[in-house]
Amino acid sequence: MKFRHIKDIDGFFEAVGSCKGRVELVTDEGDRLNLKSKLTQYLAMAKVFTQGNEIPEMDVVASEKEDMERLLEFIMMG
Repeated sequence: MKFRHIKDIDGFFEAVGSCKGRVELVTDEGDRLNLKSKLTQYLAMAKVFTQGNEIPEMDVVASEKEDMERLLEFIMMG
């Protein structure tokens, strides 16, 4: 699922960290990177530094339905 205009980046990564299953960032090339990994989070942050104060767009896949619901709730509340 594509998430757009993520402004609370720390909060988003906290929500990802609270997920029980795997949460992956899908790159433009189709690669899947573990979003719980600090290295992947730094890659996402690099986008912030080049695009402004937010992550403009991020394609995320969660292995557990509850985890995707948790992330959607975070985005809707923010």
